[in-house]
Amino acid sequence: WLSFLVYSHLISISNLTQVHMTIPKLLLHNRNLKVVAELNNQNQDITDEDRRLKFEKMSISPYIFFRGSNHLFWEDFYKDWRINFFGGIQETLTWINGDAHIYNYGAYADHNGKAIFCMDDFDDSIVADYQFDLWRMAVSIVLDCREQRVFNRKTQKKAVGIFARTYRERMSLSGHDEESNEKHLTAASSKGLMKKFLKKVEKEKNRQKMLSKWTTVVGDTRKFDLQNPKVKALDKELYTSIYQSLTAYIDTVSSDLTDNRARFRIKDIVGRGQAGTGSLGSERYYALLEGDTDANHDDVILDIKEQGKPPLYDHMNRNEQQEFDRLFPNPAQRHALAFQALAEHPDKYLGWFEWKGKFFSVKERSPFKADFPTEKLKDDSELYFMSELWGDVLARRHKRASYALNQNGHDMPEKFAELIDGNEEEFDKLVESIAFNYANCVKQDFQYFKKALKSND
Repeated sequence: WLSFLVYSHLISISNLTQVHMTIPKLLLHNRNLKVVAELNNQNQDITDEDRRLKFEKMSISPYIFFRGSNHLFWEDFYKDWRINFFGGIQETLTWINGDAHIYNYGAYADHNGKAIFCMDDFDDSIVADYQFDLWRMAVSIVLDCREQRVFNRKTQKKAVGIFARTYRERMSLSGHDEESNEKHLTAASSKGLMKKFLKKVEKEKNRQKMLSKWTTVVGDTRKFDLQNPKVKALDKELYTSIYQSLTAYIDTVSSDLTDNRARFRIKDIVGRGQAGTGSLGSERYYALLEGDTDANHDDVILDIKEQGKPPLYDHMNRNEQQEFDRLFPNPAQRHALAFQALAEHPDKYLGWFEWKGKFFSVKERSPFKADFPTEKLKDDSELYFMSELWGDVLARRHKRASYALNQNGHDMPEKFAELIDGNEEEFDKLVESIAFNYANCVKQDFQYFKKALKSND
């Protein structure tokens, strides 16, 4: 897959004195070779089968390619000079998602057992300037609209403008509005499309249906269903090793699990495959736990996932990497810290463990896990509604995370308001320009990727 040599083709050039030289293409700014080289490098450590599955998925559309190549985004934007217009300073740092796009928002269960809509993926989360999330989200809106082929450019442009304006207005509100930042989007508190979506999630998804999909009852005991192609049995040694690691993981959980170890009973463990896009190939497992009772109906599925350094890390300078390693020596703990800072109602099973030199995050697989179906957006007003909601949610999460991060928690929103004051139009136009121009770049990168895949068939 994509295994051609970047340096294998040389070009011949000559100057006015007819002195000939050969220059490797990669030394020039050849985007096509750079894209392929980056994809090969980022996926060299996963299995051939996972690489094949990942590249097949990424070849479906530019948007899915964008989702599977977050490292390219960071390669292109980490040192982008435009970050300095409205940030790029210590006061505009907060916990960010790190892989923001509209399908990294979705439904999951809150502490009251109701479906809630918010961020739901924190694998690449890091403390960085808020604009990286803002820009990546805006790009994803354009790419998704293009994929659905429903909305014209004028409508897309307005949608991105609504997204940027809503983010700006929410972030510019008084820094002392923590209560409004904790507004939870449930079926009861939301309206319109979101209310309809969350009601449908609660109607069509529940713990029993989730357990029926992934498990089966043998005699009186619930086990994972090995007929499901997305799970696989573990050999005895591997099973035992993960089992022992999970018993140690309880010490990292900040809920009442630590006070009720007698209730923490592992019933089964399996390997989990074919999950995600960008993370496809990461080591992953599911564990089945006894629920709050001894009955089978309330069992819990834990999602156990290998965590590494976020894509941003590779583009830091040496001093930045050293500081990152000092602050976040444990990638799975970083994941948990980000989850707690950014998410609404992080689940009570959130934790981590170290195993054989690797770090694994642990969280509950929500019975309400669902993405908002953007393919069902048909009217301009529906797209505008969701764009406003995405902007509002992102601003609330960034503000909440900044309070968790800083001693003077209001530094970030107050500095934002100061930077934006009198420059509102320029801010919105910058987000729009980046969204459309980079969406074009992604489309081009996608074509380079498809061409390389075809040449290796």
